[in-house]
Amino acid sequence: MKTLRILIADDHQLLTDGISAVLAEHPGWEILEPANNGRELLERLATAQADLVLLDLNMPQLDGIRALEIIRGQYPSLKVLVLTNYNQPQLLAEVRKLGANGYLLKNSPASVLKTAIGVIVEGGTYFEELRAQETQLPSYFLDEFMKKYQLTKREVEIIRMVGSELTSREIGTQLSISEFTVNTHRKNILRKLELKNTAGLLNFAKHHGIL
Repeated sequence: MKTLRILIADDHQLLTDGISAVLAEHPGWEILEPANNGRELLERLATAQADLVLLDLNMPQLDGIRALEIIRGQYPSLKVLVLTNYNQPQLLAEVRKLGANGYLLKNSPASVLKTAIGVIVEGGTYFEELRAQETQLPSYFLDEFMKKYQLTKREVEIIRMVGSELTSREIGTQLSISEFTVNTHRKNILRKLELKNTAGLLNFAKHHGIL
């Protein structure tokens, strides 16, 4: 039976040590030297010949979402199981869209992690059903979202106010800016996101956890 080579990418040493110890007990699984950030992960993959990556999302230098995008472009056959603290259905949907093979919370039992790995190795997917306690993105990923789409904090604020069904005049009153300025912001937002109208904006914002 072919050895399964697993590479863990996470910036918490205690966690990587614990997972490595648990998985190393499984016959036929080899745990490679872990990566502490996204850039280190990509460097490891260039030489490690890994079969499966356990990928954290919140890592320094290069976050897990961006790392996943690069992995899918460079290593299309590599299996990727996202292992995260974020109980966020919109993040699950995002990484699934980007080509991850699974999404599992870090507080899952070791037996579930092993099951997920087994399912993925056999060609399946393992996406945990999430019931998030909050609907908005964590601040870290909100910052990344703003960078990705070149949005300002004021523009995100206006998106959320539009989502609350406030008119441009009402938004202007609350933000102490003119209605004309609000409309200018709204036009810029639609242009940056390549959307046509408010309905499209609201759908986009809900999908990305902004509302």
